[in-house]
Amino acid sequence: MNKPISLSRQQIAQLVAQDIPEGASVNLGIGMPTLVADYLPTDREILLHSENGILGMGAAAEGDQADPDLINASRVPVMLIPGASITDHATSFAMMRGGRLDFSILGGFQVACNGDLANWLTDAPDAIPAIGGAMDLAVGARQVLVMMDHTTKSGETRLLAQCTYPLTGVGVVDTVYTNYAVVDVRDQRFALRAIVDGMTVDELQAMTGAPLHVEGALRRIRLHGTGMARIE
Repeated sequence: MNKPISLSRQQIAQLVAQDIPEGASVNLGIGMPTLVADYLPTDREILLHSENGILGMGAAAEGDQADPDLINASRVPVMLIPGASITDHATSFAMMRGGRLDFSILGGFQVACNGDLANWLTDAPDAIPAIGGAMDLAVGARQVLVMMDHTTKSGETRLLAQCTYPLTGVGVVDTVYTNYAVVDVRDQRFALRAIVDGMTVDELQAMTGAPLHVEGALRRIRLHGTGMARIE
């Protein structure tokens, strides 16, 4: 078997983008989730929402297209699609809390096998508590997708039987996309959907703090062409 690949942030975003269906309304959270906008299939009509008040957000803006007054929640200049609207924070949060979003895509520090999410505060002594709109997005969207590395820089697992950091939302996560796998949260357990090429389930399990269940045929994440990641 080949040496296991570790997906980049962009490649994780590519996997998420491929899973967004036609007609979906999607919030992209701060950080890694904003990369998803750059990889959405061009043949699908997908409406992007940013919590700072954009509905109809396009891809990142570069060069002369960049307007410092038109930014996403990560303060990155973006473009608008035809028909986009800009609202105040109160209206934007009403969309988030009112169940108007099909998907919320968030970064994460930890996810538990029952779907609990911790993504706003670690136990680091210099950590600054700032939950922002994460709790609204976690409970307001119909589905919550989380993007994160499978382990910390020191090798500690982020997929656990129970979160040890303060929770953002209880039982809210539907799917986790990491640099090694795509894991669905189903029936209070982790269901392994796909794993990177060259890695065994036992190797992934050793980096995971709760049992991984394989239901049906396990799919592989492979790189193509210029490094595009796809599930096969």
